[in-house]
Amino acid sequence: MRVLVVEDEALLRSALETALQAAGFLVQAAADGQEGLFAATEYPCDLAIIDLGLPRLPGLELIRQVRQLGKTFPILILTARDRWQDKVEGLQAGADDYVTKPFHVEEVLARAQALLRRASGHADPVLRCGVLAVDPRSQSVTVDGVVVELTAFEYRLLEYLIHRAGEVVSKTELTDRLYAEDAERDSNTIEVFVGRLRRKLDPAERFHPIETLRGRGYRLVKSP
Repeated sequence: MRVLVVEDEALLRSALETALQAAGFLVQAAADGQEGLFAATEYPCDLAIIDLGLPRLPGLELIRQVRQLGKTFPILILTARDRWQDKVEGLQAGADDYVTKPFHVEEVLARAQALLRRASGHADPVLRCGVLAVDPRSQSVTVDGVVVELTAFEYRLLEYLIHRAGEVVSKTELTDRLYAEDAERDSNTIEVFVGRLRRKLDPAERFHPIETLRGRGYRLVKSP
């Protein structure tokens, strides 16, 4: 999953990047509102974390413009303002939740994961799809209660597919979500990782969790 962090305080931005990357996210960071608007409109994004007190383009205006452009990904706002009116303004501008500074990074992670779950229709902290269960908090995967060991790349691929369970996801979309912007990309490697996931999740080929739709992409079966 890709997260955009728009925060002008360098130390805080770096701390958020580090924590989100450790939690398995790909992070795009911006230091001001204009840079954040460009990133939000030009790159794939599953969630944005936006500070309200940004230079060049205030956070509220950034959120309004992102929503006016039709972007529907969840937005979590960071604010140092104590007035309840400021929080209400952020939500009315199009944000989905907020965290008040100072905060613990763990709270931001928990709220970010909750927003992503709600956006994909999951209420439980553990993402479930038939016998398959993915826990983003521990980055653990089980099939019928049995732990399955995955590499970091395999885990990110599966987590994105389970958030989109039942939907067709193209190779291009998977490539955009799994590789950093400056990384060398090869969509053919997606086939390799999907094949490895199939063998690890379903070694006996009992329930075939990932379908290939020729020319369109892949789909995680809704209830394998």
